[in-house]
Amino acid sequence: MDSPKIAQRSKSQINSTGGLYLVATPIGNLEDITFRALNQLKNSDAILCEDTRITKRLLSKYNIHTNLVAFHDHNEQQILPSLIAQMKEGKIFSLVSDAGTPVFSDPGYILIRSAREAEIPITALPGCNAAVTALVLSGLPPAPFTFMGFPPRKQGERLHSFQIISSAEQNDFSSTIAWYESPNRVLSTLEDLIRVFGEDRQASAARELTKYYEDVQVGTLLEIKNHFENSSPRGEFVLLIGPNDKKLSTENLEQIIEENLRNALENHSFKDAVTLVSGTLNLPKKHIYSKALEMKHKSFK
Repeated sequence: MDSPKIAQRSKSQINSTGGLYLVATPIGNLEDITFRALNQLKNSDAILCEDTRITKRLLSKYNIHTNLVAFHDHNEQQILPSLIAQMKEGKIFSLVSDAGTPVFSDPGYILIRSAREAEIPITALPGCNAAVTALVLSGLPPAPFTFMGFPPRKQGERLHSFQIISSAEQNDFSSTIAWYESPNRVLSTLEDLIRVFGEDRQASAARELTKYYEDVQVGTLLEIKNHFENSSPRGEFVLLIGPNDKKLSTENLEQIIEENLRNALENHSFKDAVTLVSGTLNLPKKHIYSKALEMKHKSFK
């Protein structure tokens, strides 16, 4: 397929006062990009990108030679003043991520906030997004929908973040929920999801979206975990669970309380751990205190 022809427009025709453009890029298939996005990338003074090597592959396909500037979590604060000053002087920058919609679980929100404070024009050129693509392919209820980004890497913190959601569900929170996850941690995360939400929770795991080997698994959390135990997980994942359709049993609730207390007691005093868990799970402090005492007595036996 021939590359689309890109309009030849001067930078002054786009915006004579400078500005910031948030440009969505493909999440796998390089043909999933709009003509408007290609025009903007070609006519920018520079493209701010996470990994210049990845963005360069996209630009090469469409014969775009705009200057690339590395922009990521490690240098955002350092180069931010210079970027703001240049845009105020009339420079036009496009912000892209390695894949998909910029800022969505990627660097950039600090730049956007600073640009708004400096009254620099900002607009977005919409396009691909892995979480939304996985959602519509999953067959899970599309609304409400909650995106959580990447779960914590450490298991204790990851379990705690899941338990907060489980507690909210006991107070009538209901939503399809999505996370991004790397292939080397996906099985551990699935195990923790089962531990907190139960093995029968309806879920989906999507990987290699828009690519030749696109794979979307749907079923229970246990079924999905079993699939990837027998099939080596590759590519970046979007994990989703459907809304909770039943309240926790008393047994499961007590297990969640115990796990939260165990995690809290690792870094807090007895009193502070009880207060923290009570607030996190929105449960009476008296009940949490009794459970903590029970755990303490068991540990001395």
